[in-house]
Amino acid sequence: MAGPRRTSGGTAGRRPARPGARGTARPTTRVGGRTSSRRTAVAGTPSLPVSTRRTGLTGRAAVLVLVIAALVVSAALPLREFLAQRGDIGEMRAQQAATRERVAGLQAEKVRLADPAYVAAEARRRLHYVLPGETAYVVLQPSPAPASDSPVRAAAPWYSQLWGSVQAADEPAPAPTP
Repeated sequence: MAGPRRTSGGTAGRRPARPGARGTARPTTRVGGRTSSRRTAVAGTPSLPVSTRRTGLTGRAAVLVLVIAALVVSAALPLREFLAQRGDIGEMRAQQAATRERVAGLQAEKVRLADPAYVAAEARRRLHYVLPGETAYVVLQPSPAPASDSPVRAAAPWYSQLWGSVQAADEPAPAPTP
């Protein structure tokens, strides 16, 4: 019974490798019982091992990077809208709380205005109403006297009077007294 003869390289029974196929081993030589990688030599340079390993970005990795980038870009707009809507919701809740406080104040004012005694007191205070038989006194604030050091310009030309009225219109009006 004679089987296939094996050689020392161990290639018997194997299929020959396709050129350019992945996972192919580097060619080796057998020198004096030791196996070593085949080296190439170029004139004037030291011999370096031949490497079949790729050190760049493969096609699959490039597609994966593009897909991940597309996912990040497509998720950015909805995320931004989500965060903006969360901010809007917070503002609306604050506005709703302020409106509820205002409604509560207006309801309390409605209850006060339903009381005839409160209405009469407010009419006396705000509108100076008096009951029959009472005498009303209104105290007026004295108006400030004109400054004595400013001379009165009766004979000023018309354009000076016009400019003076423009400057007087720019000054704030005195606060009314209650």
